[in-house]
Amino acid sequence: MTTDWHQLDREPGLPALFAKAATRRKITGTTLPDIGLRCWVDIDPQRLAAYRKVCGFADNSLLPPTYPHILAFALQMQLLTRHEFPFPLLGLIHLSNRIRVSRPMGGLHRAQVSVRVQNLQPHAKGATFDLLTTLEDQLGTLWEAQSTMLCRGVKLEGEPVEEVIASTLPLTQIAQWKAPADIGRRYAKVSGDYNPIHLSAASARLFGFPSAIAHGLWNKARTLAALDEHLPTANYEIAVQFKKPVRLPSEVALLASAAGSSGELQLIGSGDLEHMAGNWQPLG
Repeated sequence: MTTDWHQLDREPGLPALFAKAATRRKITGTTLPDIGLRCWVDIDPQRLAAYRKVCGFADNSLLPPTYPHILAFALQMQLLTRHEFPFPLLGLIHLSNRIRVSRPMGGLHRAQVSVRVQNLQPHAKGATFDLLTTLEDQLGTLWEAQSTMLCRGVKLEGEPVEEVIASTLPLTQIAQWKAPADIGRRYAKVSGDYNPIHLSAASARLFGFPSAIAHGLWNKARTLAALDEHLPTANYEIAVQFKKPVRLPSEVALLASAAGSSGELQLIGSGDLEHMAGNWQPLG
């Protein structure tokens, strides 16, 4: 598939994109568009500091490994609300996320973000696709991410193939934290992701959830902040699968293998409920 790249002069405005997403509820096809969007973005120090605070990252010279998702969010919204994209944005479920950090992300003030979709596959509950995001500077690729998303109700031919991340190494608890009732609203303020399922119990119930749930990428960001001494600054990838949602408010514990170039992690709640499982390893 050859991507038809569109270069944007500025970041899209989120209010209009949310309004567009809210009015679209139908599946209109089963083919992903061959369109990609690119845009140069500035890194706002105040927004970055607020993100670090909400997610627990240390205040250092490096971008947190999950922060490029924040820089790309408006561009992702623009792509997923285009008329060529066949699935309604509201209702998509984030199943897994893989981040690759190629070089240390320090001293960065401006970067180019690119987003596209590919790899439409049948799933037991519908269909999945990959949302691919890249961050580049003048020297080339700094960071890449693959988010696998599920759209329920899509009918595709073929047998579903599901990759499962499971722990094989000894894990010990290395951290524990509370996910307060307002963390969805606080994370939305720094990320731009105001999905109603994260904001309050009342808005979450409109989409079938008994209470608000934490953003999956906040769970991953908070986890990577706690794993800071376990991970290198670059040349690694870290993949997670989102299992049971973290209902708000609640308390979770992070289990991990020993620090090293590769390892495994698990985020669990009360009663050993598994919220997230993952691993990290060197690139290449």
